[in-house]
Amino acid sequence: MKLSIENLQQVQEFIQIPDDQLQWLLNKAYVKKLKKGAYLFQKGDPIDKLFIVLEGKIEIKVEQNGNYKHVALMDTNEIGGLLPFSRASSALGFGEVIEDTKVLTLEKILFKEMISNHYELTEVLVHKMTSRVREFTKDNVQAEKMMSLGKLSAGLAHELNNPASAMVRSAKALKVHLSNVPEKFKRVVSIRMGDQEIDTINKLLFDKLNNRPENNMKLTERNEKEDELEEWLEDHGVDEAYELTETLLDFCMDIEAMENIYNVTGQKNFPNAIEWVENVLTTEKMVDEIAEASNRISSLVHSIKSYTHMDRAPEKTPTDIHIGIKSTLTMLNHKLKKKNISVEKDFQNHLPKVKIFVSEINQVWTNLIDNAVDAMDHSGVLKIKTYKDQNFLKTEIIDNGKGIPEENLNIIFDPFYTTKAIGEGTGMGLEVVQRIINQHHGDITVKSKKGETRFTVCIPLT
Repeated sequence: MKLSIENLQQVQEFIQIPDDQLQWLLNKAYVKKLKKGAYLFQKGDPIDKLFIVLEGKIEIKVEQNGNYKHVALMDTNEIGGLLPFSRASSALGFGEVIEDTKVLTLEKILFKEMISNHYELTEVLVHKMTSRVREFTKDNVQAEKMMSLGKLSAGLAHELNNPASAMVRSAKALKVHLSNVPEKFKRVVSIRMGDQEIDTINKLLFDKLNNRPENNMKLTERNEKEDELEEWLEDHGVDEAYELTETLLDFCMDIEAMENIYNVTGQKNFPNAIEWVENVLTTEKMVDEIAEASNRISSLVHSIKSYTHMDRAPEKTPTDIHIGIKSTLTMLNHKLKKKNISVEKDFQNHLPKVKIFVSEINQVWTNLIDNAVDAMDHSGVLKIKTYKDQNFLKTEIIDNGKGIPEENLNIIFDPFYTTKAIGEGTGMGLEVVQRIINQHHGDITVKSKKGETRFTVCIPLT
């Protein structure tokens, strides 16, 4: 293939390059032809050549646990490979030819001559390198954030679904329950009792409502109590007593309480009176369930606000480090419950507040805790410890999982290193963590052996 300067000027970056410099590139470079399915480079190959795609397409991808993930596409008239002043030494992924391709190739040995004699050409290639690094990092950090957000969203959807469903169920049940009140009211107003008797029943009833006792009966004991209470009520003139026993026992209204009411109302009034008592208790129980579900949703929303810190300005703020850790545990609660992970918190009391970018530090907790959960088997133990060490605040995230191989401890913070399957991680999580900690002038270290991996985050207090 006979190339001309006009061919190279099809490359956007080369439009303003002097002709003599483009001619130098043509004279020194050579054309490499590759068929579809071949590789321009493979993982581990030395990065020692500049590539310019003249025709065709090359897919850049990385391997994770035996699968491949698309990273980028080199199209016609695009520049890739080694660039001036790049410190990359070996390929992290693969460059697979997906259309028959012709590539103009310049060997690394010629870079010194190019840098010394061809300023404009060198300048555009250096600019290309910095732009590539910036975009590459930005895309992968964004992918990691989106993956993290997806996990949190799924967990939150699950967490919110439970109380929301409980509210709907309780509201529907309450509506049906209240629709029966007119008939019950008829029977209530037919009761003939004096003020003293009514006051006695009211006191017994509202003592239970205002000081609801804890009901810790085991299932077998509960069933026995329900059977006994049902039989007692039927013996004392209450029809369909089985419909009342569950609610009465929820409030610890046992046979002794029934006898007290019976002694006040007498045989004639007792069935209607106890029906009214059960009606009030049922209404209270349903309202309590709705209130509890509402409080749970409110608590989750509060945790979301604390986690994202969306009600504050994006600046360093003196913060109690425990707030973010607790909020993060709330965000990941679904995942913790799914694997039955127990959390042990060893938080030092009265820790001084530390100036941090709250959302960013919460991202640190998310990545570390999420990784710890992934590393553990079912019913694992996650330990979180905080303490002051001289002028530093230290946080330890400890899991009893499979551990990190010793040979990998020095590379776990490198971009794209991951032990997770495709779709479960981009390999940017720990790189992001380290960058955030560096942003706070802090430090993060890791020690690992089978059964114990300990990440220690150290943030200066001043």
